[in-house]
Amino acid sequence: MPTPHLKSYLHFQFIVFLWGFTAVLGALITIEALPLVWYRMLLASFFVLLWILWKKKKLKVTRKMLGVLFVAGVVIAMHWLAFFEAVKVSNVSITLALLSTGAFFTSLMEPIFYKRKIIVYELLFGLIVVGGLFLIFKVETEYLKGMILALSAAFLSAVFTLINGKIVHKEAPSVITFYELFFGVLMVTLYVFYLSFQGRGFSADFFNLPTMDWIYILILALVCTAYAVVAAISVQKHLSPFTIMLSINMEPIYGIVLALIVFGNEERMSAGFYVGAAVILSVVILNGLLKTKFKIKRRVPKPPLK
Repeated sequence: MPTPHLKSYLHFQFIVFLWGFTAVLGALITIEALPLVWYRMLLASFFVLLWILWKKKKLKVTRKMLGVLFVAGVVIAMHWLAFFEAVKVSNVSITLALLSTGAFFTSLMEPIFYKRKIIVYELLFGLIVVGGLFLIFKVETEYLKGMILALSAAFLSAVFTLINGKIVHKEAPSVITFYELFFGVLMVTLYVFYLSFQGRGFSADFFNLPTMDWIYILILALVCTAYAVVAAISVQKHLSPFTIMLSINMEPIYGIVLALIVFGNEERMSAGFYVGAAVILSVVILNGLLKTKFKIKRRVPKPPLK
């Protein structure tokens, strides 16, 4: 009979697999990044709200908390817009390889957010990551726009993670997630309304999606977002920060392998790309190992939900 720890570990690996599958879904969905993000956030916020109501959790939060959640919602919306646009203009492999720098952006900004001293080895790791990025940029010049968007998405992901790190223990994670998704889709809606005055916003075509797009978007919103968020909150209660960190760093690997299976030659990159990606992933994992070991010794709470 599997132990609770083993079941939680396998469950979390499946959740990380779903996160890796997100980029593949973004490539399979034919609509542009803006409506894709709007549909994802709208549907996901609805599904999370249903979960909250079913669990009879309180939605009331302070005005100060609402302000923080509003900022976080705008940041995560911008992150997803940059992420899916990167997938559209480049490919899954490029996007996920550069998105993995988000964990490193987080470690570099932590001294500012949490007012701690800069750790010397992080600066060294930063130089190595820059080297890996330089190698990718050098050999994959045709995907320059996608790489810049992916790095922007990684930076925004780091900002979002740091904001959540300050509030994740103050309210129920599902309530935090709902408000972030709600405010995010609200801002995207306002932006689409603004584009409507230029003939590029809400229209009949905006809501006229192919059948397969509807299926992929529902999977993206329900399974890869709402379910993954709620499930991750539950299983992390039985896992150590070390296990969580290692598992999360499998996301780009799962995603790149899935992309190769689904898209074949479209996702095959030069040898230089894989060397650069391996350098970045290795540094991110090593940095996470060192930081996790440091945190375990000081009994710091588990990191915020991704």
